[in-house]
Amino acid sequence: MARKKRVYFFGPKGAEGNAGMKNLLGGKGANLAEMCNLKINVPAGFTITTQTCVDYFQSSSRWPTGLENEISKNMSRLEKEMGKKFGDPVNPLLLSVRSGARASMPGMMDTILNLGLNDISIKGLIEKSGNEWFAWDSYRRFIAMFADVVLGLDRRLFENAITDVKKRTSVVADTDLELASLVDLVEIFKKIVKSNTGKPFPQKPEKQLELSINAVFSSWYNKRATQYRKMYGIPESWGTAVNVQAMVFGNMGKDSGTGVAFTRDPATGEPRFFGEFLFNAQGEDVVAGIRTPLSIDQIGGKLPDAKKDLDRIYKKLEKHYRDMLDIEFTIENKKLYMLQARVGKRTAEAAIRIAVDMVKEKLITKNEAINRVYPEQLDQLLHDTIDPKGDVDVLTQGLPASPGAGVGKVVFTAEEAIEKAANGEKLILVRQETSPEDIGGMNAAQGILTATGGMTSHAAVVARGMGKCCVAGAEQIKISDKNSLFIVGSTAVHSGDWITLDGSTGRVILGKAQLVKPKLSRHFNILMGWADKTRKLKVRTNADTPQDAKIAREFGAEGIGLCRTEHMFFEGDRIVAVREMILAETAKQRQKALDKLLPMQKKDFIGIFKAMEGLPVTIRLLDPPLHEFLPKTEVDYAILAKDLGVSVVDLKERASKLHEFNPMLGHRGCRLGMTFPEIYNMQTRAIMEAVCELVKKKVDVRPEIMIPLVSHAEELSKARRNVIAVADAVMKRTGVKVKYSIGAMIELPRAAITADRIALEADFFSFGTNDLTQTTFGLSRDDAGRFLPHYVESGIFPSDPFVTIDREGVGEIIRIGIHKGRSVKPGLKIGICGEHGGEPGSVEFCYQSGFDYVSCSPYRIPIARLAAAQATINGASGPTSGKSVKNKTRK
Repeated sequence: MARKKRVYFFGPKGAEGNAGMKNLLGGKGANLAEMCNLKINVPAGFTITTQTCVDYFQSSSRWPTGLENEISKNMSRLEKEMGKKFGDPVNPLLLSVRSGARASMPGMMDTILNLGLNDISIKGLIEKSGNEWFAWDSYRRFIAMFADVVLGLDRRLFENAITDVKKRTSVVADTDLELASLVDLVEIFKKIVKSNTGKPFPQKPEKQLELSINAVFSSWYNKRATQYRKMYGIPESWGTAVNVQAMVFGNMGKDSGTGVAFTRDPATGEPRFFGEFLFNAQGEDVVAGIRTPLSIDQIGGKLPDAKKDLDRIYKKLEKHYRDMLDIEFTIENKKLYMLQARVGKRTAEAAIRIAVDMVKEKLITKNEAINRVYPEQLDQLLHDTIDPKGDVDVLTQGLPASPGAGVGKVVFTAEEAIEKAANGEKLILVRQETSPEDIGGMNAAQGILTATGGMTSHAAVVARGMGKCCVAGAEQIKISDKNSLFIVGSTAVHSGDWITLDGSTGRVILGKAQLVKPKLSRHFNILMGWADKTRKLKVRTNADTPQDAKIAREFGAEGIGLCRTEHMFFEGDRIVAVREMILAETAKQRQKALDKLLPMQKKDFIGIFKAMEGLPVTIRLLDPPLHEFLPKTEVDYAILAKDLGVSVVDLKERASKLHEFNPMLGHRGCRLGMTFPEIYNMQTRAIMEAVCELVKKKVDVRPEIMIPLVSHAEELSKARRNVIAVADAVMKRTGVKVKYSIGAMIELPRAAITADRIALEADFFSFGTNDLTQTTFGLSRDDAGRFLPHYVESGIFPSDPFVTIDREGVGEIIRIGIHKGRSVKPGLKIGICGEHGGEPGSVEFCYQSGFDYVSCSPYRIPIARLAAAQATINGASGPTSGKSVKNKTRK
C-alpha cells in the first residue's frame, strides 16, 4: 500500500496542487499553488497537508512516519529553486512558516518569519544583501517572533526592550533605529530567551524549522483559534496545513515594502482596489497595526513598475476566482512577489453589492450571488447608525474600519469585556492595537477602538467579519493601561465611561449618541428580489402589535405566523382586568373581567389585521400559565384588592391556590380553554368582531386561529367546536360571512406522534419548536443556560438546540408529525413559529421537511428569506415530505 503524500511543492515552474485541493492543502496552500499555475510570481515553497496535522495530534504530537524524509526532499528542491542553502554562512536561504486552514481564519494561528537566521548565517545575509541594517533588523524580528510563537514567551518582554532602546537613543519609530541599536537588541533578545527558558536561543536551522512546524500545528488548538472556530462553526477535525516558503524581504530599504489589499472595498463593496502598504517593513507590521500604513495608491509614486504589476495581477486573480480577494504581497528591491490570495472577509453591505455587481459583470450567476451572502450577515444591515440630526461631542477621528455604530462603556482588556458582557453590560473595547488573543473580547463588545493600525489591520478585518463597528488608527488617543484611561488632548476617558463609535466615518464620540435604524440599499433590494423569486418557503413574522407587523411587512413578511395574545395583556390598565379574571372565584366575576378585556383585544386585532391586509394572520389563543399575570408587589395587590372589594390577605390566598411546581407543564395552553372556556370564547369573539368590522369596510382580512399546547385530538376537537360556535354567532349578529381557519400548535411530542388524529380537526399545523425542544430534551430553556454552554463547548451537543433545530431528535419528531398529519390530510398547511424560524440551518431543515412557511421575529425576516432561497438552490431534490396544497378554510 502506497504511503500517503504529505508534502506538496509549489514554485515558478508550477505546483503539485491547485485551488481545488483546499481541504488537503488548506486555503493558503491551495491558492499559492494556484497562483504558481497561473504563472504569477510567488516565492517557492511547499505545503504540509491538513491531514498531517490531524495525524500529528493522533500520534501524541509526533511526526507521522515519512514526514521528515518528505520535508528533507522538498527542502533540497527549494534550495535548488532559490539558488540558496538553508543555514549557509555565505548565501543563506531563509523561510517563512505559516498556517493555513480550509476556512479563512485571519490571524488566529501562528506565523514565523526569517527562519534560518543564526549567528553564522547572518554574516552571509549581510554579505549577499549588502545591507547590514536589514540583516540585523530581520534577526531581531526572528528571535522575538520565534520566542513568542514557538517558545511561548510573552512578546511584551521584547516590545518593552525595543521601547527602552528607542527611549535611550531618542528614536520614535522602529525604522529609525541605528544599526548599533539593532545589534544590541539581538543580544538583549537572546538574553531574554535564556533567562526565561534556561536555554540559549536555538542556533541550528533544522531544529528551528522542526519546532516552528510543531508550533503552527499546535496553534490549531490555541485559545483564539478555538474561539474563532466556535464562532464560525469550523470543525475541530479539519486541522491546519503548514506552508514553508522562501522569504522575500520588504524591509530591505526604501525600494522595498509589504502590503495587504482587497480587490474591492471590503466595507462597502465599491469596485475599487483597496489596501495599505508600508515601505521598509515585513508583512506582520501591516496586519498587527504597529505602524499606521499608507494607502495602496501611494506605491505608484515611488515604485511605478511594481504598482503596475500589482494592478495587473489583482485584476487577473479576481477574474480567475470570480470573487473579491484579500491579497498579501511584498516588494523586494522593486520586484513584486505575491504571498497570498484568498476570498476576502467583507461586511454584509459589501457582500451584497459585490454579489449584485458581479452578476451585472457576468462573472457569476444570480444563484451564485444568492449563495455568496451568509444569511446571518444580513443582521449587520439592521444595525443602528448615529442620528445625523443629533448633537454629538466628537472626541477624535480615526479610520472607518467597519461600519455601523456602537455605544458602550470603555474597557481596556478582552478579559474584562468578556466578564462584563456576560452580565449584560454594553462595552467598547479600547486597545493600542488588537491581536488575535483579543478575539473573545471583540466578540463580546459593541465595537472596537484602536489607537494604531489601518483598514487592513487585525481589528478591522476581524470586526468586519463579525459585523462589529470598528474605528482603527485613532492616533490622537494616548492609552494608559496602568491607569485604565485614555487621553485625547486635555480630555481623559476612564474605564467605565460611555463612548460611541461611528464605524462608518471613524468618529469617536464622548457619551451616548442617539442611534437610528438604517435604510436598506438598492443592491439589497435587487438581491432579495432574486431570492424571493427563487425560494419556495413563505416567510411570515412573529408580531404582537401593529407596529411590529408594519416593520415586518417592510422587511418582506408574507403574513403573521404567530401573534401572542398574552403580550397584549400586560399593557396599561389591562393587567388589572386580567388579574381580576384570573383571581375571580365565580364564572360571573370572571366574565365581568373578560367583558372589560374584549374591546381592548378587539382594538388590537383591528390594528394588526389592517397592518397585514391581504396576508394571513395566525393568532394564538392564551398560552402561558396564569401565575405569570399575578401581582408581583404589595402595591399591585392593594390596587387589585380594592378593585375586587376584598382584602389583600384574601387575594393572596386565592393567588396561592394557583401555585404550580412546574407551571410550564401545568395549567396552560388549551388546558385553560378546557377548564375556563369563557377565556377562549372572549378572544375568539374579539377576533371575529374585528374581522367582520373590517370586512364591512372592504379590508381583506385572513384570520387563522391557533390552539396552543395541544396534546390530544379531543382537546382540539372541543376547542374547535367552541371557536366555531362563537364565530358563527358573531357572523350571524353582524350579517357578515368570512373565511377563517383553525389549527393546532404542535409543541409536545405526543401531539406529533398522534398527528394523524389531530390533523382531522386541524386546518393547519404550526410547530412551536421552543417548547417542543424543551419537552423532547427534558430541558428548561430558562435554566439550561447554566450548563448548555458546557455541553456545546465540550462537544456533547453539536450546537445549542434552542438556537438551531436538533435534527436527529426534535427534527425527527417534527418529520413524524408532518408525515402523519399529511397522511390523512394531504393539503395540511405546515409552519413553524419558534425563533428557529429565523435561523438559517433551521430554515434549511424546514424546506427539506416540506414546510409551507417559517415565521420569525421582524428583524430576522431578511435572514429567513435569503436562507430559504439558498435552501431551494442547494437542495435541488426539494422537500422530502410530499407536496403541500391549499389549506382548508371555514366559511
